[in-house]
Amino acid sequence: MSSAPVHVVVVGAGIVGASVAYHAARAGAAVTLVDAGRPGAGVTADSFAWIGASGVITGPAAGIRATATEEYRRVEAELPGLPVTWSGSLSWRAAGSAPEVGPGQEIVDAATVMTFEPNLRQPPEWAVWAPGDGAVDAVGVTERLVAGARDHGARVCLDAAVAAVRRDAAGRVAGVETAVGPLAGTTVVLAAGVATAALGASLGVRVPVEPSPCPLLRFRAPAGLVRTVVNTQDFDLRQVAADRMIAAADSPEQAFAAVRSTFRGAGDVELLGTRLGVRPMPVDGEPIVGPVADVPGLYLAVMHSAVTLAPAVGRLIAGELVDGIVEPALSGCRLDRF
Repeated sequence: MSSAPVHVVVVGAGIVGASVAYHAARAGAAVTLVDAGRPGAGVTADSFAWIGASGVITGPAAGIRATATEEYRRVEAELPGLPVTWSGSLSWRAAGSAPEVGPGQEIVDAATVMTFEPNLRQPPEWAVWAPGDGAVDAVGVTERLVAGARDHGARVCLDAAVAAVRRDAAGRVAGVETAVGPLAGTTVVLAAGVATAALGASLGVRVPVEPSPCPLLRFRAPAGLVRTVVNTQDFDLRQVAADRMIAAADSPEQAFAAVRSTFRGAGDVELLGTRLGVRPMPVDGEPIVGPVADVPGLYLAVMHSAVTLAPAVGRLIAGELVDGIVEPALSGCRLDRF
């Protein structure tokens, strides 16, 4: 006797929801992906999108984070053309002793730093080099995951805001209500970023996620000014096109001044604009992933570092939803820890 088919409705077509939809569809589930807008158009578009397995040693999601680059390389092989740049990353601070390095990291001296970033005016005495790190076009990755989900039979409903999660007479999840009508499903995955808390609250479920602002700066810059992902006390910085850079920084003015003073040839750098995204930040900083005991059929997938974690988390969630696996890697990420 065969079990009932798994029909998953994924709410949210950011990078996490897109990854869940792709991996679940690839694993054989019937998948419906629904979003109020376009793929990756929310906070995903405002991510600095640095990915790396390096230096991660503690926390409930440490094991997942440690596989981040490996998981991206897997998805890159499955979805050729995934917009990933494997540049490595360099991190340093203005003063202080060299930090301890974690897995995938090494300490390099000033001369070595200059081989990676030849336009530095004054290289630091030391920096932490993570050769396996990279960065992605987060919206491009999301769009590719959505296309991959479609290729495996997923239905994609865009510009369809979810108003509520539907339940049957027994209290089990039955799908969602949207602006364009109901969508049926035996499991609903809430991967809606900061909106996850409100959708959970409507079911009597407290999802302890708060909005966290994330400024992203866009610059016009000479080609090749920055070669790696650079992390300093003033900014995270990387080149995203021949004449464009982006930075994550608390102060646009301070970051702009720091870029000009840090790199030779940066006199022509121009700040084009600042966008303020709103990250979903669990109150303890760790992902909230897993089924909700009080609402059978409801599953949560909300986290900070979503771009980094999306491929790994999508695969793990698909295993739980489609194959009935309880993933040990997710054991520290459950809602019931609160």
